[in-house]
Amino acid sequence: MNDGTNGEKRGWLNRLRSGLSRSSSKIGESITGLFTKRKLDKALLDELEEALITADLGPATAAKLTAALSKERFGKDVTPEETRGIFASEVSRILGPVARPLQITAARPHVVLVVGVNGSGKTTTIGKLAQAYRTQGLKVMLAAGDTFRAAAVEQLKIWGERTGAAVVAGEAGADAAGLAYDALARAKAEAIDLLLIDTAGRLQNKTNLMAELSKIIKVLKKLEPAAPHDTLLVLDATTGQNAHSQVEIFKEICAVTGLVVTKLDGSAKGGVLVALAERFGLPVVAIGVGETADDLRPFEAESFARSLMGIA
Repeated sequence: MNDGTNGEKRGWLNRLRSGLSRSSSKIGESITGLFTKRKLDKALLDELEEALITADLGPATAAKLTAALSKERFGKDVTPEETRGIFASEVSRILGPVARPLQITAARPHVVLVVGVNGSGKTTTIGKLAQAYRTQGLKVMLAAGDTFRAAAVEQLKIWGERTGAAVVAGEAGADAAGLAYDALARAKAEAIDLLLIDTAGRLQNKTNLMAELSKIIKVLKKLEPAAPHDTLLVLDATTGQNAHSQVEIFKEICAVTGLVVTKLDGSAKGGVLVALAERFGLPVVAIGVGETADDLRPFEAESFARSLMGIA
């Protein structure tokens, strides 16, 4: 995925700021509410740390941010604007190492397994990724591996029509591993550049989900030992701290290589992305702040950090 022209980038930054407005308002109001032209002392630092934890940034991140503020301004007068600026710089520093877009390798096809719980935005994310890479001129194929949800299969077919990407789908309830195998065989035969495989996300029975994903990976390796080249976990930002347990569960089930965080415009929990980066260090491939294909973009640390803190 690329960011396009300067005009497109400005448009995206405006959408990002708008999408994160609930999160930035929550953080900004918490910070501003603690200031009455006071010096930065231990009590104020403790209150700021609590406000950051409440905004879903997590204890470890909150401690880092307040430590950075303390180093620069302890014992001095400090304003909400200065505080947000220092916090944004520290958030950007934390996020910098994980801001890594999906790299399509020399392997053809490059196989991407997309996992996540039902409702996280997996199928929509696949469609948006397909659009982004089709725009770059790549031949893309989609595999409707969430065979138990007819709506997911239909949704993927619509994205296929919209983007001009081929779609491999089976009957309702068909064997997902068999479908993935057929999709990879066809992708190889048709010289496809990128194969995106949707999967089920029924966490109610973790054992079944683990068995199904393990089977998919096993059959892919029969045709292509290096497949899948990436496994992307899609997380819904509105779940807040529950995203942590989802990362833990899917890391246990399969080798997650990157995260896509969706629905950042849907809640005030955008800070959870920073907490996830701090705790797991997994690459954040892309973020979503809306419904359209253009609302899923490669993740940039600085623009996210400034938007999160409400800095233009």
